[in-house]
Amino acid sequence: MATDPLGDFPVAFALVSANDQDHMRRFLSNLKTHGFSPKVVVTDGSNLYPTVLADIWPASWHQLCVFHVIKDINAHVFDALRRLRRKLAQKRGRKRRRGRPSKNQQRDRKRQGKTKKEQAYFVWKHRHLIVTRPEHLDGQQRRWLSQIFRVLPESRMLRDFVLNIYRLFDPEQSPHQARCRRAALVKDSGYLSDPDLAKAMAMLSTEKFDKMMAFLHSPAAKRVRTNNHVERTNRRLRQFEKVRYKWRRRRTIVRFVVLALDRWRTQRIGREQNNGTRKPQDRSAEKQAA
Repeated sequence: MATDPLGDFPVAFALVSANDQDHMRRFLSNLKTHGFSPKVVVTDGSNLYPTVLADIWPASWHQLCVFHVIKDINAHVFDALRRLRRKLAQKRGRKRRRGRPSKNQQRDRKRQGKTKKEQAYFVWKHRHLIVTRPEHLDGQQRRWLSQIFRVLPESRMLRDFVLNIYRLFDPEQSPHQARCRRAALVKDSGYLSDPDLAKAMAMLSTEKFDKMMAFLHSPAAKRVRTNNHVERTNRRLRQFEKVRYKWRRRRTIVRFVVLALDRWRTQRIGREQNNGTRKPQDRSAEKQAA
């Protein structure tokens, strides 16, 4: 599937038997034959794209999807948190007697606090807070995050690493600032001492990082960091396929996708025409009526 990220509408699709380089080259070559010459091509981190894009559109920037990059890096962060959480759960704590505790024992347990296993469970239950952006945290989640730092102080380094990664892909910076931030990050001895964070930083090689930050070379109004526009289209088609379980033949699938794309295009054109034909006084009247 190929889409226009600025207009957010599908451009072309191909139904293939295997997602390999030969089919990808044929698909992109057909786009070029029909006159497509993109300035930036946004893809995920698959190995199918670099060689083919360099051959078909050598003058185009190849932008790696920042969303997929951050997702892969956060997976290593969770691996590090999983390792620390297991160490916390294995620490020796007070032993509890078997059987139902008495009221006095219940009061003593509340006063003594949670066991190491309970603390480890709390950390893993709220692990998503380690990678949540600060602006998306509410008051309760901030208190939970502070509690994670208290029971597992090593997790604070993971949180600092995640915030540095988000700062690394700031769309408001210049290419020079991005390179300086990367150089400082990959040389941090504290992060390198953690095996999982070291694996995460290995993904930020110079060659790949230049592709991750290709969006910085575009005008501010046309900077596209992710291929979410393609994912949205694919997700809608998958939802259609779930309720139409009788899709079996290639011809049926192709016909339905063509009809779906045509309907989305018609709806988009209708919205643009309605937005363009309404006069300012009509819009003000609608606001007053509302």
